[in-house]
Amino acid sequence: MYQREYQRLYLRLGDKVIHNRFPEWGKGVVVEEKSSMMSGGICMVRVVFRDGKERSFINDLNDHNCCYYSGVRIYCQDS
Repeated sequence: MYQREYQRLYLRLGDKVIHNRFPEWGKGVVVEEKSSMMSGGICMVRVVFRDGKERSFINDLNDHNCCYYSGVRIYCQDS
């Protein structure tokens, strides 16, 4: 019997983020989200940071290389 592996996505399109290990990048925003529908496929997000560079990250919390584990955090600004 086929059992599908479920992905636990961390970031969504439009989320504002920071990277704890690289504060010099500044704040960023998720501009693209791609998820594979195939079993074992990869989920990626593309983030544009204030320094003007686009960086791609793995976005599946089930993957030990997920951007969350490397230091990417959702930026919440208190009003």
